[in-house]
Amino acid sequence: MKKNKTIKNSITMLILFLSIIGFAQNEKSNTVSLEVFYTKIQSQKNPQVIDARGPEEFALNHIIGSINFNSQSADYNKQIAKLDQSKPVFIYSIGAGRSVQLEKELLKIGFSEAYTLEGGIANWIGGGKPFFANSKSKLTLAEYKKIISENNDVLVDIGSKYCGACKKVKPVLETIKAQYGDNLKIVEIDLEDNPQVIADLKTVKVFPTLILYKKGKIVFKKDGLGDLKNDVDVALASK
Repeated sequence: MKKNKTIKNSITMLILFLSIIGFAQNEKSNTVSLEVFYTKIQSQKNPQVIDARGPEEFALNHIIGSINFNSQSADYNKQIAKLDQSKPVFIYSIGAGRSVQLEKELLKIGFSEAYTLEGGIANWIGGGKPFFANSKSKLTLAEYKKIISENNDVLVDIGSKYCGACKKVKPVLETIKAQYGDNLKIVEIDLEDNPQVIADLKTVKVFPTLILYKKGKIVFKKDGLGDLKNDVDVALASK
């Protein structure tokens, strides 16, 4: 009797475990790398590409041929009606929030395939893929290289004013500026004013990206904020 009860409990636990695994898999996002995302788009005759950022962001820069809406848009249903549910949909944003949310919504209502771009617009432009921008970069690659060559220590902050994580970098940079003053050159590059130099660097995959140079050589490159202050202190102390 005890043995049967133990077996029954084991089966119940196994079913529960499999259910949890299945639920987790269903919740998993179809977030793919830049190359996978780009290759899939290229395989489509008329790819359905959605920029899930806000209209102000879209107006400044976007993937050529993309349309702009997200799950919070007033014309959400109207935009959905224009799409072909039997064909793949490719979605990106500044990070993963709005694009993943929209991806899950589309799959839920019957779209056959939906993919989110890992790293969003930062990865696309930073990876050198074609994009639209409504103005030229204020900073050129040649000017960027000149700054690096003319200063012993340079900290570069690459991001966007629409990026939540990027905003957390700013107070840390102020602390670093106060500590090191003229001994450390700090360069802030934002997507809105400098998309082309971000593309030309061919090193940005996510916002924010932090790069520290010493005598023209990269000491560290960080994807995301991390412990920036400590990393700068350690690197500059190792002269």
